[in-house]
Amino acid sequence: MQPTQDMQTNIESVDAEMIRKNSAKLKRKQRFKQNIPLLMMFLPVIAFYLTFKYAPIMGNVIAFKEYNFFDGIFGSPWAGFQNFELLFTQTETINIIRNTFMLSILQLVLGFPAPIILALLLNEVRKIFFKRTIQTIVYLPHFFNWVIIGGIVLTLFSMESGFINQWVEKWTGEPYPFLYKPLSWIGVFISSGIWKEMGFGTIIYLAVINMVNPSLYESASMDGANKFRQIWHITLPQIRPTIVILFILATGNVMEVGFDQVYILQNEVVSNVADVISTYIYRVGLQGSQFSLSAAMGLFEALVGLVLVLSANWIARKFDQGLF
Repeated sequence: MQPTQDMQTNIESVDAEMIRKNSAKLKRKQRFKQNIPLLMMFLPVIAFYLTFKYAPIMGNVIAFKEYNFFDGIFGSPWAGFQNFELLFTQTETINIIRNTFMLSILQLVLGFPAPIILALLLNEVRKIFFKRTIQTIVYLPHFFNWVIIGGIVLTLFSMESGFINQWVEKWTGEPYPFLYKPLSWIGVFISSGIWKEMGFGTIIYLAVINMVNPSLYESASMDGANKFRQIWHITLPQIRPTIVILFILATGNVMEVGFDQVYILQNEVVSNVADVISTYIYRVGLQGSQFSLSAAMGLFEALVGLVLVLSANWIARKFDQGLF
């Protein structure tokens, strides 16, 4: 009689497991049917990334070939690592990589904290009209093309008719070549980039700050914490995950200096600090028709960015703040 009871128990457990699996499967089907409109809306995004982001990755094979238009990407003769060897035996290449790394690190170190600081300051403003006015002023440059921003910068710092040099000449007797001295050019380059993109980053941080529970500030105020203490012990810890995520993403762009900004602001006098990977690819690849060499440089840039992202995420995971 005992084996029969065991068999009956096993049959019941198997039936219960099958019912549970069928129920879960039915729920997944229902959830999928409910989300069909959302999935349909997501299809154009998938098509965009497949067409313009993932499909072009196949073109990286040019870096390992002697590419020419007649034979095409896959018909061109194989060159192996010859392009990379040629690339890294040139003194010019080392200088370009150094410039790119230097400008990117300066942008990251000086530019990354700027929107955080601005968001913290705007969050403490209580006059709504003043707050919205400042927000509009700092957000506006993000929506302008670098041709417009570059024109404004060149107008301000021009030696002949620049607004700033008019004041400099009045006080010192002669204008200062801001755009023709390596150190001052770097300062103009970094500050103009911060000015253009600082407002957009502020939007993200302000949105996160507004989600902080106001009762935390009230409790801290009752305990005698001043504004600085509240920001340090409440606001910053609450927005730390967002800071870490944006920092990891910014780290991936360390070797990528925007072409538009550099191309508009650079000149021959400061080419020893203004020539970067993006301008090298444009000059050598498009103007010089050395597509394989420029593709090798682009692939190197992408690999360095990948290593930096993985490294930054690995460090963040040590503090339970990793992106993936």
